[in-house]
Formats: sequence, structure tokens, C-alpha cells
Amino acid sequence: MTSRPRSLSAALALILAAACAPAPGFDLIVRGGTLIDGSGSPPRVADVAVSGGRVVAIGPLPGATAEREIDASGLVVAPGFIDLHSHADLILLAAGREPERLLAAKISQGVTTVLVGNCGLGSAPSTAPAAEILSGVNAWMAPAGGAPGAMSIAGYLGRLARAGVPLNAGTLVPHGPVRISALGLERGPADARRLEDMREAVARGLGEGAFGLSVGLIYSPGMYSDTDELVALGQVVAAHGGLLAAHVRGSSETLLAATRELIEIARRSGARVHHSHLEAVGERFWPEARTVLELEDAARAAGLPVSHDVFPYTRAATMMAAIFPPWSLEGGVPALLERLERPELRARLRREIERQVPAWPPWNEGGWPHNLVEAVGWDGIRVASVGPDGPPDVVGRSLAEIGRATGRDPFDVVADLMAATRGDVGQLVAEISGDDGRDRVLETILAHPAGAIVSDAEDYGRGAPHPAHAGAFVRALRLNRERSLAPLEAFVHRMTGRPAALVGLGDRGIVREGAWADLVAFDPQTVTDRATWERPREPAVGVAWVVINGEVVVSGGRYLGGRPGRVLYARSADGAAAGR
Repeated sequence: MTSRPRSLSAALALILAAACAPAPGFDLIVRGGTLIDGSGSPPRVADVAVSGGRVVAIGPLPGATAEREIDASGLVVAPGFIDLHSHADLILLAAGREPERLLAAKISQGVTTVLVGNCGLGSAPSTAPAAEILSGVNAWMAPAGGAPGAMSIAGYLGRLARAGVPLNAGTLVPHGPVRISALGLERGPADARRLEDMREAVARGLGEGAFGLSVGLIYSPGMYSDTDELVALGQVVAAHGGLLAAHVRGSSETLLAATRELIEIARRSGARVHHSHLEAVGERFWPEARTVLELEDAARAAGLPVSHDVFPYTRAATMMAAIFPPWSLEGGVPALLERLERPELRARLRREIERQVPAWPPWNEGGWPHNLVEAVGWDGIRVASVGPDGPPDVVGRSLAEIGRATGRDPFDVVADLMAATRGDVGQLVAEISGDDGRDRVLETILAHPAGAIVSDAEDYGRGAPHPAHAGAFVRALRLNRERSLAPLEAFVHRMTGRPAALVGLGDRGIVREGAWADLVAFDPQTVTDRATWERPREPAVGVAWVVINGEVVVSGGRYLGGRPGRVLYARSADGAAAGR
């Protein structure tokens, strides 16, 4: 109990002392930086104060105190970058400190939030039989050790929440596990009962906190789905206010038809649709990228919710199984390997990979949405990684190069490699909207104001990862600095506020009072990617500080580790939180 002052003068002294006492301190103040707040607004010099993991004050704060202060003079202070297209699904589930180790380079370039479950690929939601199939499908994107097993979206997110995450993470519902759970890896359209099973699975995943649905229409089983199936699932996404992100049906011969299909899905389903990593694959198709942008601009002008993203490289990472035709992948990787052992089927596979030209519609019997080898040649396919039983000396080399060195046909090289690793092979595909020294088409896509910037790449701890995992966002900033693609505030918006708005993260992707304190401070004149095809793990430079939910994780350019991230749950269409 506080005693009463013995005199009026004593009472006045207490009042004056309270008035003159310093204001309560903040947890963190980032001082003197040029604030680009993620909204697209012009830069301004401002201090940013943080308490309880959130931004609590912005502006001149000369008398404020904090437990820690960061001098950001000469630096740009921006929201942490949001990687809308990540494939870290299984990295986040890895045991021990593997998530921090494998995501260190991504976080060090300023990424504070990832969205997984892209391209229809992932481990949830899945039944036990589907989980067994998925272990082969997802082997190329899995760190060593452990198998996810059967789980729901709620189970997946719950596992992340219990273990902790090094950065913020949310998920889409990947179509692959949904369709495999309903039909296995069977070709052909789903009947009414199985389609309803898929609709219910998507609705359940969205209700459990997923931000939308993703489809991978050049991969098995997405390539087996027709437009009607995608519209039916899109209607569920629309009812929940989610996003339907699509690795479209093809990026070479079928690129324009695939883009029109995505727009048709938006029109017929009412869903917001998103063209993942917009690209044109193969030199003769590069000019069509501009037509794709025009088609999507026209769709937006007509009132359809169509968006896209892009990664700033001319090579892409994916699974080696993607070079094989749809019929050969029915039944999964084990069935493919059995077919490769039969001389007549092996000969058919060789012939089709080298000669078959995709045509529309590609989901019909004998159809093929995207023949990667036909588009870029054997020289354009490099081995990115091999499983533990594979020969490490092939990593980083093209299939044609390996064939020349060993006196074998490139098809035999890849067929034998798939057999030796049980299909656990990753690849890098060349001629993605350009090539080394010829990237004006990629530049056109990067400069388009509607696109978000993404990485579409991870380091799984083996082989030669795509350098985008360590450099995509800073590379985009460097290219913008060198080529004046857009004002810096507009470019930062496409890495922060734009992706946040696409998935409905109202309190991230922007620096404002009340928002979560995900921050990056970088030198706009020196920020640079150093990861190359030969040295893909080189960390970026020019990023001095990264803050996730108010906790400093990169200090003076050095990654500190820790798990300050939060598992992100979407809100349903009525605004109610789905999960915590």
C-alpha cells in the first residue's frame, strides 16, 4: 500500500518527478533509415519503433529509448520480403536445426515470410496410401531423413507450430496430394464422387487455414485434370475467398492456350487466379511472354482477378521426372522405372521425349502439356541433385555433356540415373524467358507492375541448388538498380505489399503502426546477389539487418538463427480466423 505524501510540496514533487520521468522504452528502434513502407508510397526518413513484436511508432523519435537500437542511416528500411512461391514444405518439417541451416541464405537476403504448397506439390492433405506415393514424387525437394506421412493441413501447420519456424510460413492446399488421395496417380477425369471428394478436401484445407489452392499442370497428377475439374475446385476456393495459384499447363507450344485456360477458370469459377512464375520456355517461344502479359492485362481490364509472379533468372529448378510424358508417370515413380526396364517402352519413351510436340488439349489420351527436352534440348537440362545412391559427379552438368563424356545417348544417361536413384533427381532447365546474356524478355516480365517477385527455389542440403534461394530478391533489386525498371518504392511493393495483398496478409508486407515488425534494412547502392550456377550457396551482400516479429535475426549482415517466425493461418471468407 502506497503511503500518502506528508505535505503539499511533497505531493507536487512526486507529480513533477512522474512528469519528468523518461517515457516507457520500446523493445527496438530502427533509427534514421529511409523508410519504404511497402505500400508504394514515396520514401521518407523515419525512425521505426517496435514493441511486443509489432510496429508501434513511426516518425521522428528523438527522445525515445529502447532496449536495442539499430542505426539505419544510409540504408533503406522496408517490410521483410514475402516469398509467395516457396518450395520449403519439407524443409520446415525437418528435424533439429536443419530448417535454420537450409533457410539461412533465404532469410539473409531479407525474406521474412514464405508461402508453401506451390505448383500442386506438397505433403498435405494426404491419406496413408497417398503419403506413400508422395514420398517418391517429393523426393527431389526433401532434405535427408524423415518422411512426413499422412496428415491434414491442420496437422501440417500444427507440426510447424509445435516445432517453431525460423521465418513466417503459410501454405496453399496443393492439388497433387488432394487428387492422389482421391484417385491415386490415375489418368483421366474424376467421376462425380471423386470430384466431390476433392472439393471436400480442398474446402477442409481452406477451413483449416490454407490461403488457397495450387495446381501444377505439367506434373503428375495435375496434368491429368481437365478444365472442368479445375473450375469445380476453383468454385470452392472462391467461396472461401482464397487464391488459386497455377503452374499453368505449359510454357512452350501450349503457353497461350494455357494462359487462356487460367483466365477461363477465373471467369467460370469466380476465383482469384494467379499465374505462378510467368515464363516462356525455349528460345522460339520467348516472344509469346509479351502476349501472355497482354492477355492478362486485358482480363484485368475486363474485371477478372488475374495476377502473376516471376523469378529473376533464366533457368528453373524442378524434378527430373518432369521430362517424361504423362502416360509413363501413371502409377508414380516406381511404375516409371518399371517401364524404363522394358525395351519396347524404353524405346517409345526415347522417341516421344525427343520428337513429340505438345498440342491442345493436352489432357487427352496421348496428350502432353509440356515437353521440356523438345523445348530446350538435352543441352538445356542440367542435373541439379541426385539421391544418396546417385553419382555425385554428374551434378551441375547437362545431360548432353554427360552423354558426350561417357559415350552414351542423353536419354540413356537420364534413364539410368533415374533407375540408380529411384527417381530422386533434380534438374535445372535453361532458356526460361531468356538465356545467359540475353534476358530482355525476362526484363519485360520483371518490369510489369502487376507481378510479384518470388524465388521458386530452395536449398535441400545436397547437389547444386538454384541460386535463387540465396539471391532472388536482392538480384531483383540489383537488376532494378542497373536497368531502371521501376521506382524503388514500386519494386519493393512487389516484394512486400503486393504479395501480402494477394493472399490477404493485412498486417504484413507493410510498415505501419500495428503491423507485425518484419523488417529489412539494405544498402540500395550495394545490395547484390553473389550466388551463381557454379557457387549457388554464396550469400547476398548489402542486407545489413533483418527483423522477424520484432526479433533481430540478421545483425550487421550476419545470420543469428533462432525460430522467431509464426505459422500463418488464412481467414475464411466471413473474416473469422481459421486457427491461431
